[in-house]
Amino acid sequence: MPIKIPDSLPATAVLESENIFVMTEFRAMHQDIRPLNVLILNLMPTKIVTETQLLRKLSNTPLQVKVEFLQTASYTPQHVDSNHMETFYTTFDQVKDRWFDGMIITGAPLDNVAYEDVDYWEELCTIMEWSKEHVHCTMHVCWGAYAGLYYHYGIQKCDLDKKLSGVYENQVKKASSPLFRGFDDVFFAPHSRAMGVSEEDVLAVPQLELIASSEEAGVTIVKSRDSSHFFVTCHLEYDRNTLALEYERDVQRGLNPEVPVNYFPDDDPSKTPVVNWRSAGQLMFSNWLNYYVYQTTPYDLKGTVL
Repeated sequence: MPIKIPDSLPATAVLESENIFVMTEFRAMHQDIRPLNVLILNLMPTKIVTETQLLRKLSNTPLQVKVEFLQTASYTPQHVDSNHMETFYTTFDQVKDRWFDGMIITGAPLDNVAYEDVDYWEELCTIMEWSKEHVHCTMHVCWGAYAGLYYHYGIQKCDLDKKLSGVYENQVKKASSPLFRGFDDVFFAPHSRAMGVSEEDVLAVPQLELIASSEEAGVTIVKSRDSSHFFVTCHLEYDRNTLALEYERDVQRGLNPEVPVNYFPDDDPSKTPVVNWRSAGQLMFSNWLNYYVYQTTPYDLKGTVL
């Protein structure tokens, strides 16, 4: 089945060029099936790139998925055309009385900013509190994962001595988890951050399970025991060139960044990176949609306390 998104969304042409089945709203309305309603709170400055990356991962599934994009009202994005935001994004006031099967809260380049100093922190807390009753299952990614662990469970972040950037080996800690259906025992994933959380702090919270970690990169994936929240610190949605573009950006800013680990062949930025995380990323998002959203969400969401 296809993913259902607005016809004129920039990601549509990209996905169709990759032979991904994108359904028009007209055709979707004439199918006798309820799509999964997924809300994406996109906090990344690269809105269109992030939209395309996430939609690509959510599309390769037999489920019909209707995706909507959410922006914060308390902060105006600086790196995307306002017409794009007005056309394709909604605000919390417009969705607060609705219910969703799934939600994704993305990362944001806020590693060195205290949570309470983030311009939209109060609004984000309101949205995360709302999600407890209005979203069946929420996936928090990178900075969104750390913000979620802090808000829901009081787990403090720790600043790293230097930015963690590269493709790292991660170990599956709970092979029986449906999230890892089809995974190898070890999987590779891009990490790009200057913060982390202590494994001991995660394990000290009875409501949480550490289900994947990395010897080099630390905590990778955490879930709540009731499966209503997933916290993913890596970027399995990243494209081949995402880390390269981040590296080039930091070079141009004069930050003298280290070459991303295990990414460029021979650690040579002039060489094309080899992707070794694509299948794990596809499996993770598909398994999340299937086992933690579709299989357990109520058919009639309206007015249902999840």
